[in-house]
Amino acid sequence: MKILAVSDVVVDRLYSPEVRGAFPALDLILGCGDLPFEYLEFLVSSFDVPLLYVPGNHDPLFNSGNPASRADGCDNIDLRVTRVKGLTLAGLGGSIRYHPNRPNQYSQAEMYLRVASLTPALLWNRIRHGSVLDIVVAHSPPRGIHDDDDQAHTGFDAFVNFIKVFKPRYFLHGHTMPPNSNLAPPSSRLGATQIININPYRLIEVELHG
Repeated sequence: MKILAVSDVVVDRLYSPEVRGAFPALDLILGCGDLPFEYLEFLVSSFDVPLLYVPGNHDPLFNSGNPASRADGCDNIDLRVTRVKGLTLAGLGGSIRYHPNRPNQYSQAEMYLRVASLTPALLWNRIRHGSVLDIVVAHSPPRGIHDDDDQAHTGFDAFVNFIKVFKPRYFLHGHTMPPNSNLAPPSSRLGATQIININPYRLIEVELHG
């Protein structure tokens, strides 16, 4: 399965009428936050495949009754577990809190509670489908992996524990420096999980089970 993952920066190559030809046979698009909704809407309309995303710290607080708080034609999976095209995905949006009273910013303790809230759905999914967690779509990285020293770009401790317990195949995030930066590698491993900084975009091929 070919997946296009995007975050943080609008890329002219993608925001183009020729984008469909540049990425043939795309199966799924994943958004890791901090992108204009118009950009996500352009991508989903161009490829006509599912687009799942989580909010970043610069995105508005999601409200199902407010059309301005969501991307049309796309699916906000923050704090949700869902299955799409044979893959099980979980969403964890937001960043560490570095400014009071801003949406989609959380303390380390608050993110632990958010992560814990996914546990029942993940266990039920395992019972119902017998499958592991394939992909976590997050905005921020795990603490100590692809994060930065400044407060705004510190990763979450809860993500490290989550990866160790649920062992997703992939953990995708944005928020920190782009993959071509010399400050951090774009891909690392923690146990069985490949952690990928997809900022501003990456094309990923994922094998389906069995």
